[in-house]
Amino acid sequence: MTLHVHEPTVSPSKADRLSYAQSVVRAEAEALNQVAARLDESVLEAVDLVYSCTGRICITGTGKSADVGQKIAGTLNSTGTRAYLLDATRAVHGDLGMVHPEDVVLALSHSGESEEIVRLLPSLRQLATALIALTSNGQSTLAKKADVAIVLGPLQEVCPLGLAPSTSTTAMIAVGDALAFSLMKLRAFTREDFARFHPAGSLGRRLLKVEAIMRQGDELRLAHRAATVRDVFAQARRPGRRTGAIILVDDAGRLCGFFTDSDLARLFELRRDDALDKPIHEVMTQQPMTVALGTRVLEAVEILKRKKISELPVVDADGKPVGLLDITDLIGLAPREEAERALRVA
Repeated sequence: MTLHVHEPTVSPSKADRLSYAQSVVRAEAEALNQVAARLDESVLEAVDLVYSCTGRICITGTGKSADVGQKIAGTLNSTGTRAYLLDATRAVHGDLGMVHPEDVVLALSHSGESEEIVRLLPSLRQLATALIALTSNGQSTLAKKADVAIVLGPLQEVCPLGLAPSTSTTAMIAVGDALAFSLMKLRAFTREDFARFHPAGSLGRRLLKVEAIMRQGDELRLAHRAATVRDVFAQARRPGRRTGAIILVDDAGRLCGFFTDSDLARLFELRRDDALDKPIHEVMTQQPMTVALGTRVLEAVEILKRKKISELPVVDADGKPVGLLDITDLIGLAPREEAERALRVA
């Protein structure tokens, strides 16, 4: 038996490893520039097909292409275009039933000759209204069978072995973004639309309007400006979330003042017990800061932070109170650092 002794290899330095990592990113960025220059009117044709689609966009691929397809589907769904992923491997075993005659198919394949995709083409042509190809090979079976072919052109994978999908998948994702965002413009997709599709996400929550989270109805504490401080605080407790803020209105029901637990505590600190039996308008905050219905939550948070206040009344077009924002309800709706800062200064 021969014992082989391997010479120790010298590990590359940190500088060499960093340089290599940077070169990978630069290579993929350069590939994207090449793809951008190669895009032609086929992209516009694909956008028009998707825009006129009365069904959904069926995105299909296999392996890493299916992973890319999942990302593209997610981007489309969140920006106003209904889409779903059909894994090509599962499709040939029954999942083709997902495809509706009004759907448009977007098929992803770097080579355009993926066995599973090529095998699916006859069925997809029969089941869907149109087929869009996204491939690097304009002469491939997929490209030739599609109604529209978006051709990325030749791409060299940056994997050291030249094998692992890298540049090609990056390019597919970028073109998927181009399709999705072009459709956003056609649909005049707004920030409010984005928030509606992201109710549990931090981005969407920040774009919500105040009426989505404000306290309203029985949760509000309303009183007439002529009532005494004692009478206002002697009222039966309201159901729901407790607030220490009293919204004061005039004879027309318009907001004219604000009084909080802190204001009450201040009267006791100053030994102004006599004020308890006087009209609350004498000690209320007149012309308090308010926001209108339709204001975005992010804007309201900024006001709370800038004015160093804890509550913010919401009024309608006539100046009548319809809601109340409390800083404690806004935690999690703004970036954590902003919310915590607002609490500290309130």
